Amino acid sequence: MSDSRAAAVSRETGETTIEVTLALDGDGESTVDTGIGFFDHMLTALATHGLFDLTVRCDGDLDIDDHHTVEDVGITLGEAFDEALGDKRGIVRYADRRVPLDEALASVVVDVSGRPYFVFDGDFSQDQIGDFTSDMARHFAESLALNAGLTLHAEIIAGDNAHHEVEALFKSLARALDDATRVDERRSDTPSTKGEL
Repeated sequence: MSDSRAAAVSRETGETTIEVTLALDGDGESTVDTGIGFFDHMLTALATHGLFDLTVRCDGDLDIDDHHTVEDVGITLGEAFDEALGDKRGIVRYADRRVPLDEALASVVVDVSGRPYFVFDGDFSQDQIGDFTSDMARHFAESLALNAGLTLHAEIIAGDNAHHEVEALFKSLARALDDATRVDERRSDTPSTKGEL
């Protein structure tokens, strides 16, 4: 396990230029600029409620739509989580969190398994939240999971306001990731009978 449990990852394509820094054992401090106001709000919530120190800077092709920006930030942040976790020695590994926001309720169950897998259930009540396409919340979680090596099951359980539904999803993701990546001081090895994740 790295003493710092931190990472800096860059990604540049014909669609986006991204820089991400992540510290797992942080204070929830964040600086986020993706050009999509609601997405910035959600990434800030992810850092705040996961107690991750996070910077995200993205210059994307927003003249087309929000897809490439949200997807590529998910990819890059997933790679940062994977790098920051190192060999995953001593982590809790599993977590299950449900978070409400007024009428909305979301659930995230995560296994920091090294085996990328994603399941999503539920619908968003509105298609758009400002400049953010609601379904991109699902796609962000998928991109994050597949690039961080997570088995991630996410669900929108209840709601009638897409802003609340997406925010509950990000907050439950934050709390689950914080729980699962936390170091269990009783454990010095990797939490697997195989000896590695």
